[in-house]
Amino acid sequence: MRILLINPPYRTLTSTVGVGHQVPLGLIAVGGPLIDAGHTVRLLDAECLRLDDERIVEAVRAAAPDVVMTGHAGSTPAHPVCIRMLRAIRHALPSVTTVYGGVFPTYHASAILAAEDAVDFIVRGEGEATALDLITALASDADDDALADVTGVSRRANGRIVTNPDRPPLRDLDAVRRGWELVEDWDRYRCFGLGRAAVVQFSRGCPHRCTYCGQHDFWMRWRHRDPVAFVDEVEFLYREHDVRFLTLADENPTTLPRVWRRVLEELAARALPVRIFATIRATDIVRDEAILPLYRDAGILYVLMGIESTDAAVLAQVRKRSTPREDFRACQLLKAHGIFSVIGHIVGLGDERWSSLWRAARVLAAYDGDYLNAMYVTPHTWTPFAAAQSARPLVELDQGRWDYRHQVLAEPHLRPWQLFLGVKCLELHFHLRPRRLWRLFTADAFRRRQALWCQAHTFAVWLGEIASFLTSRRASGART
Repeated sequence: MRILLINPPYRTLTSTVGVGHQVPLGLIAVGGPLIDAGHTVRLLDAECLRLDDERIVEAVRAAAPDVVMTGHAGSTPAHPVCIRMLRAIRHALPSVTTVYGGVFPTYHASAILAAEDAVDFIVRGEGEATALDLITALASDADDDALADVTGVSRRANGRIVTNPDRPPLRDLDAVRRGWELVEDWDRYRCFGLGRAAVVQFSRGCPHRCTYCGQHDFWMRWRHRDPVAFVDEVEFLYREHDVRFLTLADENPTTLPRVWRRVLEELAARALPVRIFATIRATDIVRDEAILPLYRDAGILYVLMGIESTDAAVLAQVRKRSTPREDFRACQLLKAHGIFSVIGHIVGLGDERWSSLWRAARVLAAYDGDYLNAMYVTPHTWTPFAAAQSARPLVELDQGRWDYRHQVLAEPHLRPWQLFLGVKCLELHFHLRPRRLWRLFTADAFRRRQALWCQAHTFAVWLGEIASFLTSRRASGART
C-alpha cells in the first residue's frame, strides 16, 4: 500500500525561534516496520516546511496515498491542528483512509470518532505494531472480523464505534526499526546551534506517579533497549547523516542504574562528536554523583530536570518524590561537571500569589542553574491532577493553547495578566542574575558559544511570548 505519514503543521515559538525543529520520531518509528513489510512510505513534515492545509492537500494529492497517518508529540495542543488538517484532506480526497495516533487520541478515541468523520481509525498507545497490523488488514481488503483482531485500534463498524482490545506493550524495543530513510533533508533539523539533530529513544515509560503526568498509563511499564544496539543507532546517525546533536526522548532513562551506566560507558567508549540533551530526575543526578564525569564523557551537554516547584509541600502533594535540597544539590553537581542544567518549573501547582512567585524566584536563583523553563500547569484529562482540579475554573478554553506556555487554570489571587507578568519577571530575574552572566562570559570558548546561542534564543522566545500575549488579549478585547 502507499502510505503518507504527515507531521501536522503545529508550530511553536520554541521550534521556530528557540531550539529548532525536531524530527518527528513517532512517525519515523511507525514508518520503519511499514517499509520493512514492503509498503511504499513517505514522510511529509508539514510542521517543518510550514505548510498550510491547502498545500498539504496538494502534497497528498500528488503522493496519491491509500492511507494517511498522522499524530504529534504535542498531544493536546496539536489535536485541533491534526483535526483541521484531516478535515481538509477528507473534503478534497474522500477516498483516502485516515489514521490518527498519539497520546491525546489514545485517551479520547471514542469521542473523536463520534465527532469527526474525517478520522477513520485511531491507533491507541504504541503505534509500531498496531499500525503495521492495521495496514496489513486494510491491504488484504479485510472484513470487519479481521479488523476486529487488530488490537490497539478504535474504529467504526456497522454505524457504531468499536474499541478493540488494548495491545500489550512491546516486549523488545529493538525489534522495531526506526525508518530514518524517511527524512528527506537532514539540514531542516538543526538544534542548539550544533548542527544536524535527531530525536532518539532508549527507554519507554516511567516508574514514578507524579499526579500531573500520564506517561505511566500511556507506556504501561518501563522498558529499555539493549545499550549496545542503542549506541549503534547513535553512531549510525552520526556516520550516515552527520547528526551532531541528539535529544533523548525518554521520560526516565536512568531508572535502572546498572543499565544506564552501560549506556554511558558505550557512548564514552566510542567518543563520537555528538552532544546530547536528556531529561533526568534531580534525585538520579544526586544518586549518580560518582559517575557524573562519565555523563560528560558520554556527550551529555544539557540536562532538563523537572523540579516543578520550590515548595516541599507542593512536591509532596503532586507525589514528585524529591525535595528542594536534592534539587539544589543536583544543580550544583551538574555545574561542577560542566553540564548545563535546565530547570523545569511549573506555575500553578499550588495557589499562586505575588509572594509565592517572589519566593520561587529567590529559591530558583539560589539553585544557580543555567536555564529556566517556566511552564503553566495544564490539566490533561487523563491525569489524577486534572481530576483533583475539576472544579477549578478555566481561563483558557482553546485546547490549542494547552501547551504549557499559556495559563489554563484560574488563580484565585492573581488575574491572568498578573500571573503572566509574574512569570516573565521570574524568567528575567533568573537569566539576568550577575553570577550566571559572569559564568557565561568567563567559560571556555565552546561553552561560551553555547551559552550565548542559548541566551539569544531564550530571549527571542521570551519576547515572542510577550508579543503573543499582548496580541491575543487585544484581539479578544480582554482587559490588560
